This record gives sequence, structure tokens and C-alpha cells, in this order.
Amino acid sequence: MTTSNGGPSADMQPQLSVVAQYIKDFSFENPNSPQSLAPTEEPPQIGIQINVNAQPLSETDVEVSLQLEGKAEGKAGLLFGFELEFAGVFRIRNVPPESLNAIVLIECPRLLFPFAREIIATTVRNGGFPPLLLEPIDFVALYRQKLAQLQPGGQAMA
Repeated sequence: MTTSNGGPSADMQPQLSVVAQYIKDFSFENPNSPQSLAPTEEPPQIGIQINVNAQPLSETDVEVSLQLEGKAEGKAGLLFGFELEFAGVFRIRNVPPESLNAIVLIECPRLLFPFAREIIATTVRNGGFPPLLLEPIDFVALYRQKLAQLQPGGQAMA
């Protein structure tokens, strides 16, 4: 027996589900070891770049990839570097077209990030360094930044 309160049925509710998640590409370099593993007085300079890409796979499925590239440098040069492309296939149903880009470029990478963060932390630790714990990423700000780049004159819409 089903009851209805006049609202949309459950099969018409917006849905976001993870179909799969996986490493697409991964590289870690520790080019100056074992010298780079020696204790230093100054912390290394760490630079991280993040990019989000999406590719439709079907009417309901989209592949979202989170690309993280980083390096740590000390006085003696490069300590380590990494490039990770971590992706997921997401099934999105019953989402209005005007909300779809925000779901794909904000919510999907937000779901992927903790797994990518763990891969990087573990790999850096296995490379002989303290784990690199990336700070949480504001995917809303990244999305707005991307929108601003696409708008004429470089200004994002409010």
C-alpha cells in the first residue's frame, strides 16, 4: 500500500548515486631520495593545483575526474611530486537542467575528494615523508571561478 501527500513520488525525487570510483592516472616521484628524507629545519614549500572535469557517458551517467597535482620543495630542490587523476561515474536523475552543472562540478568532486586525499596522504607517507593531509577544498568557489572564466568580461553572475 502506498500513500501520497500530493508531493512528487520517490521515483521523481532528485537522485545522485556513485556507480564507480577509480584511479585513472597516478604518479609519485621522489627523485632525490634518500638525501631528500633527511630532517630539515624549515618546512618544505608545498604547491597544489586542482582541476575538475566532467564527461557525459549517457543520459543519466557522467564521469567526473578530480585532478590533483602537487610538489614539495626544500632548499635542496624537489622533495617529492605527484599527479593524481581520481574519477567516478555518477548517475544523476530528476535534476533540473539549470542545476545539473552545479551538481556535477560541486557535489560529485566533493564526494571524490576524501578518497583522493587518502591516496595522496598514504603515498607521500610511503615515500618516506610525513603524510600530506590536504585541506578541504571549496568546490563552490572553484565552480564560481570556472563560471567567471566562461562569462564575457570574466565576471561571474551573482
